[in-house]
Amino acid sequence: MNNVKIDFEKMGGLVPAIIQDDKTGRVLMLGFMNEEAFIMTRETGKVTFFSRTKNRLWTKGETSGNFLIVTGIMQDCDNDTLLVKAQPQGPVCHTGDDTCFGERNTTDDILFLKCLQNVIEQRRQEMPEGSYTTTLFTKGVNRMAQKVGEEAVETVIEATNGTEERFIYEASDLMYHLMVLLTSKGLRLEDLCRELKKRHKG
Repeated sequence: MNNVKIDFEKMGGLVPAIIQDDKTGRVLMLGFMNEEAFIMTRETGKVTFFSRTKNRLWTKGETSGNFLIVTGIMQDCDNDTLLVKAQPQGPVCHTGDDTCFGERNTTDDILFLKCLQNVIEQRRQEMPEGSYTTTLFTKGVNRMAQKVGEEAVETVIEATNGTEERFIYEASDLMYHLMVLLTSKGLRLEDLCRELKKRHKG
C-alpha cells in the first residue's frame, strides 16, 4: 500500500476508487478519493471517500457501522484509478444490499476447493496432532494412494446402486483424499486444471 502513487491532478483532484471484497472478489461499490481521503484510508485502515454531494471526507460506515476494512490498495497502469481490496463489516449499499450493484456478496462454492487445498497444505507443513490429514501424511504416499482407490470404488458403488446423497458423500471423500495425495506430491488442484485446459478444444 505504501508504494501506491496516484496522479490526483489528472482529473481535477479526484480519482475513482473501486472497492472489491478481498475474499469473494465481488465488486462492492465505486467511490471517489482525493489525496486527503486516500491518506486517511491508508492511515486508518477504513475506506474513506471524498463526498462530492457533502463536499467533505466521508468514511464508509461512519453512520451505519458497516465499515470497509482495507486489506490492500493497488493502482492501475495509468496511475489514475485505485483498486481497494477490503473486508465489509455488513451490507455495503445504503439500500441494505450486499453491493451497490444489487449482487449478493457470496463466494462461489467451487472456490472452496482452493481454500480446502490451502488448509491441507498448512496441515502438511505444521502436522498438528489429532488431525486426520496429519495421519495420512504420516503414513506416506502408499497409504494415501490406497485411500484414493478405496474412495473411488465406494464412489462407483454409490453411483450405480446408491442414493444421490450417498454418491455425493463418497465423491466428496474421493476429492478430499485426492487433494491430500496431490499435496504430498507437491501438486495442487490448479495443476489438474491447467492440464484439463490444455486438453480442452472448445
